[in-house]
Amino acid sequence: MKPGRTVLLALLGCLISGAALAHGEPERNTTRAVYAGKITNIPGKSLKVVEVLYNPGASAGSHTHAKSAFIYAYVLEGEVRSQVAGQPVRVYQVGEYWTEEPGAHHLISENASKTKPARLLATFVVDDEDAPLTVPDRK
Repeated sequence: MKPGRTVLLALLGCLISGAALAHGEPERNTTRAVYAGKITNIPGKSLKVVEVLYNPGASAGSHTHAKSAFIYAYVLEGEVRSQVAGQPVRVYQVGEYWTEEPGAHHLISENASKTKPARLLATFVVDDEDAPLTVPDRK
């Protein structure tokens, strides 16, 4: 891996996991940057992939994502309860996915189980300079 990409991945992880802490809220899930790179055949766009681990009963809290971000979320483990504004609440199981349009308001993002972990892979197609990827709602 290129040294610059390693730094970018570390910063990406900090931006996402630190977003809740910036608003004085305790961390409720953990994230790990998996990949970040420019989409070479789409000038100005990048692909950023993040693994989100929800401990039993954990929640990400309501939030929005970067204004340019199109998101594809795929459940790897457990069950994830999710709701994007204008859509019904739904529980997604392993192998299921949902998408979020740019600027979507993510109202619910949580582990549906109080006893088992859940894990998803979130793939962002985003403008190169659009950050942070996740902004918690102000309380």
